[in-house]
Amino acid sequence: MDAMLKELGLSEVNSGVCGASWIARPEGKELVSINPSTGSPIATVLQAGSGDYERVVQDAVDAFDVWRMVPPPRRGEVVRELCLELRKKKRALGTLVSLEMGKILPEGEGEVQEMIDMGDFAVGLSRQLYGLTMASERSLHRMFEQWHPLGVVGVLTAFNFPVAVWSWNALVAAVCGDSLVWKPSPETPLCAVAVQKIAHEVFSRHGFPGVSTLLVGDVDPIGKRLVEDSRIPLVSATGSCRMGREVGGAVAARLGRCLLELGGNNAVILAEDADLDLALRGVLFGSVGTSGQRCTTTRRLFVHEGIYDEFVPRLREAYAQVPVGNPLDEGVLMGPLIHGTAIENMVSALQDVVKQGGEILFGGGRIEEGSCAQGYFVEPTLVAARHDMPIVHEETFAPILYVMRYSNLEDVIDQQNAVPQGLSSALFTDSLRVAERFLSPLGSDCGIANVNIGTSGAEIGGAFGGEKDTGGGREAGSDAWKAYMRRQTSTINWGVDLPLAQGIEFGSKSD
Repeated sequence: MDAMLKELGLSEVNSGVCGASWIARPEGKELVSINPSTGSPIATVLQAGSGDYERVVQDAVDAFDVWRMVPPPRRGEVVRELCLELRKKKRALGTLVSLEMGKILPEGEGEVQEMIDMGDFAVGLSRQLYGLTMASERSLHRMFEQWHPLGVVGVLTAFNFPVAVWSWNALVAAVCGDSLVWKPSPETPLCAVAVQKIAHEVFSRHGFPGVSTLLVGDVDPIGKRLVEDSRIPLVSATGSCRMGREVGGAVAARLGRCLLELGGNNAVILAEDADLDLALRGVLFGSVGTSGQRCTTTRRLFVHEGIYDEFVPRLREAYAQVPVGNPLDEGVLMGPLIHGTAIENMVSALQDVVKQGGEILFGGGRIEEGSCAQGYFVEPTLVAARHDMPIVHEETFAPILYVMRYSNLEDVIDQQNAVPQGLSSALFTDSLRVAERFLSPLGSDCGIANVNIGTSGAEIGGAFGGEKDTGGGREAGSDAWKAYMRRQTSTINWGVDLPLAQGIEFGSKSD
């Protein structure tokens, strides 16, 4: 562990505040990063105070004034170099993600690879910030739209993807000409410091310090000030629906923009003709990957009554074989939850399951034996449930999968859609008609709808995000870059007359 921390420039005590330069002694309290596998400290991060906030945001504002005038392909070249540095440190960063967050090492390294992929996407995008030319109804006029950098972007990230979600925002915002202020989750501050060290070094090398900045700090004063700060025209926030309502309300009050990626209560539907081997793999990874702590985790499973008695025992057997333990150990498929409160929330949800008439088919307990004794480990849990149970409509950030029977496709799609959240959904079928029904306007109401793959594991290039209580945000692909820019419609009159639109005449030509 010491060698890994040293490679990433981390020590026992680290500053979590960086503007145009690192602030060695920030004003805030000390924050101890905890390893969820052992419950023991990893290192300490010094947090920002009010004075630090002002300095960092002003640095970001000043950096934007310069960065926005750099040609986009040149911005892309700087991002390309940043991603080369990420490639060099992929193993170390992936290990840190696993150590501090608790996801298994292949997922930790996969998250860093996602940053690299995001960088490749952003570099290509730097030459594709296209506007449109529109036909004008007035002769000798040219009408077109262009996209300009927006300003300082505030980014609030969650613990479960401590570095990838930063890259979704930071790398796209950078090629769009924006600067960034990053407030990471207090559960994963070391990951943020390590990534900021890389980003700061690269931007500074090219003469643009302050394009990427960092504020590790409490909700009050740091988070609250960030969402209320009119110098920050866009706030991108990833977290719970409750948090999203608070952030969205505060930003809306000042007529700013929000990009919200919030909770998910994601469902998989198994049609009667589903490939059960394929479905088993998709459901298992979707439900236990990252210990159920993904916003795209599979939380509800609807199984057609014709295959229920065959599939559910196979799924239970697969659950019983999931190795749980230290996420850095080879062969482990499920690490710990992030902290003790997460375990309490899981226990409370399972108590509600029993009260509401559900049956725990497998798991449900905390693991307190062997190497798991000191950490926040739980068993992956399978529950036989009904759609009308209130707990099924809630998102519990833990590895609980509710399994339900169904008989009619139209009814089950309605049941899938009948939850507040609308992030990800999936259907397993070999029927073209069933698949197209699911993907039609009559089908899934989620931002992501998959056929014959699970609910999690979105790839770079497609816009990621959801509807309803999930917040409506879109990141990481397609035309999501437009959220980080301002659109300007321009008309040039290159003639000598001044015709008005809609044929309006104002006064006479002789006037």
